[in-house]
Amino acid sequence: MSFQQLLAAARVIPVITPLDEESTRRTSAALAAAGMTAVEITLRTPAALDSISAVKDALPALQVAAGTVTNARDLERALDAGADFCVSPGISEELLAVSSAREVDFLPGVATASEIMLGLSQGLHIFKLFPATAVGGPTLLESLAGPFPDARFCPTGGLTADNFRDYLALPNVLCCGGSWMVESSLVESGDWGRIESLAREAIGAGD
Repeated sequence: MSFQQLLAAARVIPVITPLDEESTRRTSAALAAAGMTAVEITLRTPAALDSISAVKDALPALQVAAGTVTNARDLERALDAGADFCVSPGISEELLAVSSAREVDFLPGVATASEIMLGLSQGLHIFKLFPATAVGGPTLLESLAGPFPDARFCPTGGLTADNFRDYLALPNVLCCGGSWMVESSLVESGDWGRIESLAREAIGAGD
């Protein structure tokens, strides 16, 4: 399965900020039970790398992305922890070079035409629009379709249960990312059933 096919099949990718290994593993298990095929675990806490390893060990079929990758060291450490692909809030020459050298699927964040052009010049055509709602949302994505007909996007940032369908309806959107089904209050309280229920709703709505 190509990277584009993987993202298109996932449709909705939960963005998890890990509290600890165990809760991240159980959160991911609930999401997988709902039918989700990919998760993003952000490198925003000290528990991130161990959480990536724990989830890959427990759920090897689940595609695990390392999110908030902002430099080469982050990317290397995430891959060593077992991440299947890496996601960044932005795009840089450094990350483009190291992801190419490591031959890893890389989803860089973009918010402007110039950033898309940088990625295209390096052979990429799939981008994370971030922060999606703040930079223009569906209106921006529709505008980008003209000059960049081959570019595809995974909008993330500000997506909710109420607006993510607007993004998935666009022909240049492969999937979207959001955290509404893995809010910290649900994870902290161990409400795995609610997490699974919200994930099922997202998958159903995304069809």
